[in-house]
Amino acid sequence: MKALAVDLGGSHATCALVEDRAILHARTLPTEGSKGLAPLLPLLAEALHTVARQAGAKPSECAGLAFCFCGLVDHASAKVISTNAKYDDAPELDLRGWCEKSLGMPFGIENDARMALLGESYAGAARGFEDIVMVTLGTGIGGATMIGGRLLRGKHSQAGCLGGHLPVLFTGRRCTCGAIGCAEAEAAGWSLPEVCRGTPGFGSSPLSKENAVTFERLFQHADVGDPVAIEVRQRCLAVWGAATIALIHAYDPEIAVFGGGVMNRASLIIPYLQDYANQHAWTPWGKVSVRSAQLGNNAALLGAVPLLRGSSDS
Repeated sequence: MKALAVDLGGSHATCALVEDRAILHARTLPTEGSKGLAPLLPLLAEALHTVARQAGAKPSECAGLAFCFCGLVDHASAKVISTNAKYDDAPELDLRGWCEKSLGMPFGIENDARMALLGESYAGAARGFEDIVMVTLGTGIGGATMIGGRLLRGKHSQAGCLGGHLPVLFTGRRCTCGAIGCAEAEAAGWSLPEVCRGTPGFGSSPLSKENAVTFERLFQHADVGDPVAIEVRQRCLAVWGAATIALIHAYDPEIAVFGGGVMNRASLIIPYLQDYANQHAWTPWGKVSVRSAQLGNNAALLGAVPLLRGSSDS
């Protein structure tokens, strides 16, 4: 089965032709600075025609277009619900109509974290499992859940995908979502500089001299023994561990898959989270397996086939 796919992020969009568990051809477009989604649609349509042509396929051979969006969407109506300050015009757009007019094919849309979970379930670390939670650790913390082989969506399309907004500290920081002490407010890329600045001794730490405090630099300074970096790194691990327990208790998964940019340190993070889950999760049936995602930036694109096939429809 062939499918076209778009993975739309905040700074770029990747257009691809996918066949089953392989990406035949892909092209990435910059989107940073775009004034909404509408101006990008003609560019996306052109790129999709191009990747199909370069892969030696016709759009008519494809089952449809799978559109991965960085916000909340209603899969059933193919509408964007909330953008969280990204592509604010998207809820007003008829994306299904645009697809039919520009490409002449069926259209499916889903949240980016759910698409990544579909990809990992279909072709990656969660293949062979039906009850899964997935967490993406990066600038924010994304999440998605699958129960009995079907994506959990809920009445308002929010079920299972707000893993980064599970409170882990009721006296914690105000999150961008409005809640207090969310995992994302305590241990995500956007909140990390504030967490570091609030740590005693930060002023004398090499971290304070960095132009940008990132997880990459945090882990590097911790590697060479900076006590502030070690303390913050341990705090982040503990926050991610607490969020993992909340997800396990909420959704009863067999496996928890972690992806995102921070997972270039998976050799440290995954053993910690596995041990944390073994110690603290109430799972009388056995132990939840904690694994690193396998597909990287291709996960959402490889979710195109299962999305369009409809195996995950609730």
